[in-house]
Amino acid sequence: MLPTDWRAGRFVGRWDGGEGPLPILLDHGVLFDMSRVSPTVSGLLDVAVAGGIAMGEVDVLGEGQLLPPVDLQCIKAAGVTFAASIVERVIDERARGDHRKAATIRSTIEAAIGGGLRAVKPGSDQAVALKAELVSVGYWSQYLEVAIGPDAEIFTKAPVLASMGWGDDIGVRSDSSWNNPEPEVVLVVNGRGEIVGATLGNDVNLRDFESRSALLLGKAKDNNASCAIGPLIRLFDDEFGLEDVRDATVNLTVEGEDRFILRGTSMMREISRDPAELVRQALSEHQYPDGFALFLGTLFAPTEDRDEAGAGFTHKGGDIVTISSPRIGTLVNRVTTSASAPPWNHGIGALMQNLARRGLLAA
Repeated sequence: MLPTDWRAGRFVGRWDGGEGPLPILLDHGVLFDMSRVSPTVSGLLDVAVAGGIAMGEVDVLGEGQLLPPVDLQCIKAAGVTFAASIVERVIDERARGDHRKAATIRSTIEAAIGGGLRAVKPGSDQAVALKAELVSVGYWSQYLEVAIGPDAEIFTKAPVLASMGWGDDIGVRSDSSWNNPEPEVVLVVNGRGEIVGATLGNDVNLRDFESRSALLLGKAKDNNASCAIGPLIRLFDDEFGLEDVRDATVNLTVEGEDRFILRGTSMMREISRDPAELVRQALSEHQYPDGFALFLGTLFAPTEDRDEAGAGFTHKGGDIVTISSPRIGTLVNRVTTSASAPPWNHGIGALMQNLARRGLLAA
């Protein structure tokens, strides 16, 4: 699960050996139990600095479970941040939930607007002119508004502590018939508003729900087990920073029990809005005292037919989804339904009770 140069990096995560979660730090190949420095990853990232974190106890992990690397942070996401995904969102809107219409609409939309979007800087004079042109020919869309307008789409992906980690099952709604993975880089911001690291995420998406109405975004995005983050947070330091995120490649493989294989690649250099700008907009009128994780969006929008010709891709139970980036790591999850995935029953109250019982909340 670790990146190729893991011995040169610094990584924060969470581990449960049976008593409850504890923050861990993997620093240049040495593992530390950080629970006595801070009982939460949120608190640990507030004391993280470029030169290092005050060290905890050297640890050797026994049997247990790797947890999602965030705990008290809000889980936010930016949508429609790549030109290719912009076209797919406009298709969603016009298909009104019917995946059989997607192929025909796609060819029409790409001929009309596909190439022009890739060179436009959101909020620029060029974007204003393009908007006026698209309105005049009847192709304007709410998705194009957030794609090239001044305001990014920033939404809440999942409640605090509701995300899944490496190796966990991820869920799609049992009443969804058109859905897909969304492999993304996730920036992690501490309580002071500083971008301190990056990890990977799967912003599982229900295309049929969102395409019926943008007001169904909550049902399309926030369901039991529908958000995966991991495996670890790579901290920014002299070896890895925001420029490496801007230059990252994110690879996706979906392997089905029906022997269907889907592959895709997302190049962060093709993002329409700079990652730092997305963080700035998330913070512009809001505070996050426990920090937040921000999905940056994806270039990948699968169009390959899985079963019916012209129907495109949708998940099936048992799909193995692998998301990887050479300097961030590899996130692997198996697809099930949100109804069949283990219920989310360990919230903030349960975490605080556990930490108190273990004596980790003492000053």
